[in-house]
Amino acid sequence: MGDIRLSGQLLCATEEESRRVREHLPEHTRLTRAEPGCVAFEVAPTESPLTWSVEERFESRDDFDAHQERVQSSEWGRATAGIERRYVVDELDR
Repeated sequence: MGDIRLSGQLLCATEEESRRVREHLPEHTRLTRAEPGCVAFEVAPTESPLTWSVEERFESRDDFDAHQERVQSSEWGRATAGIERRYVVDELDR
C-alpha cells in the first residue's frame, strides 16, 4: 500500500464562508500536522478570495481515515460544514 494524497479545492460561496475558513484554518492546520501519519498538509488561498487550494498527504489509508473522522466532529468541521469541497483522493505507490 502507498501514501494517500488528497488534492483539490475548498469553494466558498460567500465572503462569510471565506472568513470562517481564515478564522479556523490555523488551528485546523496545527492539529492536522500533529496527527500520526500526516506527511504534508496545506490549505492556501488562491487568486480568488473565495477559493482555497487543498493538498494533504498521509502515510496510510488508516491515517487518512482517522483524520477524516477527527475532522467530522472538530471545530473546523462544524464551522466549514456547508462549504463545497472538490477533492480527488489517490493512493500513491511507494
